Amino acid sequence: MKTLLTVVAIALSTLTAGQALASGSAPSKTRAEVKAELAEAVRSGNMIAHGDSGATLKELYPHRYAQQPAHPGKTRAEVQAELAEAIRSGNMITNSERGATLKELYPHRYSQKTVVIGKTRAEVKAELVKAVRSGNAIIGGERGATFRHNFPGLNAQRS
Repeated sequence: MKTLLTVVAIALSTLTAGQALASGSAPSKTRAEVKAELAEAVRSGNMIAHGDSGATLKELYPHRYAQQPAHPGKTRAEVQAELAEAIRSGNMITNSERGATLKELYPHRYSQKTVVIGKTRAEVKAELVKAVRSGNAIIGGERGATFRHNFPGLNAQRS
């Protein structure tokens, strides 16, 4: 009796599991869509060939299918210009196992990065004076508090 009950329980669970898997939420394709995809795969050679190789028909028989247009590469002049720029700037990889560039091995031979100048000294001083007058100057310390926040009455007296 126990065996019969176990067999029935397994059969019911198998049946319900199969129905749950069959009613997945993935949208199904129509028959016409599947046929169109198959026709496109056959036409382009993207069908898996018979046998164990796993290669597509296009890979096995490339002469039977249209070739993809080749992407134009760089011209000889463009490549030579890139090489000249790499040599000039030191970004040419040396003939070593480390993969270091000429600039890394011989920094004295190549110009250093130029520093972009932001503000002049006079502009910075004027900005500081303005910040002190308005109370937006940062008070020393790690909090980054301003005079206006720490001494609200002081700024009101100045105005």
